[in-house]
Amino acid sequence: MIPRMLVIVPTRGRPENVARLEQAIKDTRTTRADFLYIVDHDDPEGLAYAKLELSRMIVLHERLRLGGTLNWAARKYAGLYDAIGFMGDDHLPRTEFWDLRVLEALDVGAGHVPRVVYGNDLLQGANLPTAVFLHSRIVQVTGYMNPPDQVHLYLDDFWKVLGMELGGLTYLPDVVIEHMHPVAGKADWDDRYAEVNAPAVDSSDRDAFNRYLNDGRFADAVDRIRKDYAR
Repeated sequence: MIPRMLVIVPTRGRPENVARLEQAIKDTRTTRADFLYIVDHDDPEGLAYAKLELSRMIVLHERLRLGGTLNWAARKYAGLYDAIGFMGDDHLPRTEFWDLRVLEALDVGAGHVPRVVYGNDLLQGANLPTAVFLHSRIVQVTGYMNPPDQVHLYLDDFWKVLGMELGGLTYLPDVVIEHMHPVAGKADWDDRYAEVNAPAVDSSDRDAFNRYLNDGRFADAVDRIRKDYAR
């Protein structure tokens, strides 16, 4: 069976970014990845999103923010796909057939290594998986894609630590998934960036991440994943 993956893209207030991403998907000849766009019910740009006529778009009736949205969608679809991925609405794949490269690196059809794969975002590079892809089986075993207490920040830190601990962290430096972020001078600093990078959010998410690592939940998740893959 040919492996397939779902890429979850939570988006708010940026329909133009989604249109840009859709064009990048076509330009890179993406064939094995389905993209799911998730929009909040109260998004002021809701009509503009609807006009894009996306084949896969869900409107959430409760705003779950980034972490909650990813967990909701990952749990819902993990059983239907071999891999689950995340891109922000400010990511753009640049490498032709990038999805084939990612699925090849994930090696979902063979072996017993739970893998976490990421490409080169031209900003963090190997340092952080700002866009990430992992075995759906990891989500099924743990019940989440990222720690439930984290709202937005330090999710990429979690995915990197998880992949390292499991022995399956894989960086693909020649698979470019560009992060069009204000820090790189590739986007304007809008209200969404200001909201998620507010000092209070940074402090809260950092504390939540550290609690998750140190209160036994991370060790328990790693143990359950290892046991599942050892069967």
